[in-house]
Amino acid sequence: MLKGIHPLLNADVLRALRAMGHGDDLIIADTNFPADSVARQTVIGKLLRIDAPAAEVVEAVLSVLPLDTFVDDAAARMEVVGEPDTIPQVQKQVQAKIDAAQGSPWTMIGIERYAFYERARKAYCVIQTHERRFYGCFAFRKGVIGPDA
Repeated sequence: MLKGIHPLLNADVLRALRAMGHGDDLIIADTNFPADSVARQTVIGKLLRIDAPAAEVVEAVLSVLPLDTFVDDAAARMEVVGEPDTIPQVQKQVQAKIDAAQGSPWTMIGIERYAFYERARKAYCVIQTHERRFYGCFAFRKGVIGPDA
């Protein structure tokens, strides 16, 4: 246990988050996502896990990970198939965690399911949660921390 570090952030996840650079993508996936096979294609090449609900994992990750302010897609969600404008409860909960971490409302874009898989394969890493609700899959693009922060 480390002081000031969210207790859900294990050593493997912290190592990956620290190693990521500006513009690298992180995927937080639910239990139904093909996380292991997708993770093998990422920069890290192996699956990371945090056994907690998606919103709690997002809260923990965003406690140390800045979002990229130079792009419009720094926070993204997998769209519901055939209903791209539907926002399931799990996505509403994650949106609230993003807004809280950023200190103001932050736009989370939708990405079609197969386009989300493609973005995930190009990501730095995949963290699988124990979220069992459908569409608990999110992508986050790492930003920067300024010299005065």
